[in-house]
Amino acid sequence: MPSPTYYVSTPIYYVNDAPHLGHAYTTVAGDVLTRWHRQRGEKVWYLTGTDEHGQKIMRTAEANGVTPQEWCDKLVGEAWQPLWEHLNIANDDFIRTTQKRHTDRVQEFVQDLYDKGEIYKGGYEGPYCVGCEEYKLPGDLIEGEGGTQLCAIHKKPVELLKEENYFFKLSEYGPKLLEFYEANPGFIQPESARNEVLNFVKQGLQDLSISRSTFDWGVPVPWDTKHVIYVWVDALLNYATAVGYGADQARFEEIFPADVHLVGKDILRFHAIIWPAMLMANGLPVPGRVAANGWLMVGGEKMSKSNLTGIKPQDLTSHFGVDAYRWYFLRAIAFGQDGSFSWEDFTARYTSELANDYGNLASRVAAMVGKYFGGELPAAPADGDAERAVHDGLATAVAEADRRIGDELDFQGGILAVFDFVKQVNGYLTEQEPWKVAKDESAEGRDRLATILYTAAEALRGIAVLLNPVMPETSQKLWDSLGAEAALGALAGQRVQDAGVWGASAPGAKVTKGAVLFPRLEEKPA
Repeated sequence: MPSPTYYVSTPIYYVNDAPHLGHAYTTVAGDVLTRWHRQRGEKVWYLTGTDEHGQKIMRTAEANGVTPQEWCDKLVGEAWQPLWEHLNIANDDFIRTTQKRHTDRVQEFVQDLYDKGEIYKGGYEGPYCVGCEEYKLPGDLIEGEGGTQLCAIHKKPVELLKEENYFFKLSEYGPKLLEFYEANPGFIQPESARNEVLNFVKQGLQDLSISRSTFDWGVPVPWDTKHVIYVWVDALLNYATAVGYGADQARFEEIFPADVHLVGKDILRFHAIIWPAMLMANGLPVPGRVAANGWLMVGGEKMSKSNLTGIKPQDLTSHFGVDAYRWYFLRAIAFGQDGSFSWEDFTARYTSELANDYGNLASRVAAMVGKYFGGELPAAPADGDAERAVHDGLATAVAEADRRIGDELDFQGGILAVFDFVKQVNGYLTEQEPWKVAKDESAEGRDRLATILYTAAEALRGIAVLLNPVMPETSQKLWDSLGAEAALGALAGQRVQDAGVWGASAPGAKVTKGAVLFPRLEEKPA
């Protein structure tokens, strides 16, 4: 049964370096999704955080001459949390895996598995990628120069490790997982990701090494402190520990499990195989959905710090603005597929869709209400076929955007539905030519002008509501420009599913022409 709270999580990000566009892409997607559900009137919980244990963190800290904890504290405080604030991310919690509220509960969870006979002691030898913090199977490797075995993701040599470990009986959960996938076909998205996981599980699962004994930066195994818990077991449990597992049962039952785990496709197996198997083993409910987004590409390479294609989000927000940044990646790239970024594409879309289509529409309507009606929204005396087409267009945009974003995680499709309506309203104004109608000073001409401008303003009211989860600062500016705050209340309180109910804008509202929503871009920074 779903919990009373709509619970969305991002991955907890590894803090070996500062965040780049790829991290921000997933986090913005989660923010838009949770803001959307909040505007449906639902109770929502949005979780993000940082993964701070493991060999990679330890080595990075050593290379920088500090302790692992000092390194994590610095990166989280100076890079990760400030970026989410900068991007207007409205997360409800930020969990760090070095926090006691997490580490204590991780030990309890693993101890429970051990007591149930789900964990045994053994040894392991095999290729290990420190970047992935994962033992690699032969199919996960590619050949480098001189026959060197490389991680297919990081393109770096793997290390041959041999050590004593504790193992979770993952192999026993293959049939249970396949049965679960069949009963819940929407559990893994997109379909290509689901097929990958199904094929992998059908080949047979190996038991999972859940401890490391060759270094000590991690959560100690409670019954054998010479071992630390494998960083991925530690990390996955954040989704439970952050919402009260083992500490606040009532809160835990209200929020857990997650409705949606947003993850990068390179960590899909951990979330779609290991995580549900661990939960099944401890008698806990499994998540509703694991949605894997694709990679952001630059020059044909996955964006990352390790291959030097990492770009700071601030490089873009300083040029295009935060709201345009939030909009661009979800509009330009179909969620679940790989997508390429370029300054040229961002600039073209910003100019065409944001500045010319959307921003210019808002500016024109406010200017005409100011010029022809003294800044007071007129009533619409009589709607005709042209107006009813706009009514229907808004209702269609609302239904389409709500289904695509709120239910299907198709952010691109939802945004395009809204911008198709923006184009429709621009076309309506072009056809109706209110600047010409204004020359007719008869009562009929005056009524016709009032109808046209009310229709356009009411359309903008609906657009502001629909785009608020995507571009909250811009939508608030438009809301204020339309005088809607006084008449209808706070924008955040408007229900997206009701945004298409025509006639909500109150005649007499004070319409003002504020600052340009999307200013002309300066030249690209050098």
